Amino acid sequence: MLVVPALTFLAEDEEFDPNTVTPGVWGFVVTFLIMVVVLLLILDMVRRIRRTNYRIEVREQLEAEARDAEIAEADGQVTDASGTLPPAEPGSPDDDPDGTSAR
Repeated sequence: MLVVPALTFLAEDEEFDPNTVTPGVWGFVVTFLIMVVVLLLILDMVRRIRRTNYRIEVREQLEAEARDAEIAEADGQVTDASGTLPPAEPGSPDDDPDGTSAR
């Protein structure tokens, strides 16, 4: 308890010098480097989040295409990824006598 008043008394005797309180050039350099590192981390995080969102969209599209293919297969219509019917097999009623498809 006696130390606090003594330190307060010594602190009042010292003159305030603003040059000893500033961080100086090294403080600026360290702060600037920290800001650059934080900026790079933010850019990397945004890139990773964007990539993850794209992957989710592609996965949803693939799942939707798989569901559509299952529904079409259940209805008896087989389609490829472009949504068109595959060519008819040889000997089917859609074929002309020369072997070409009527579609």
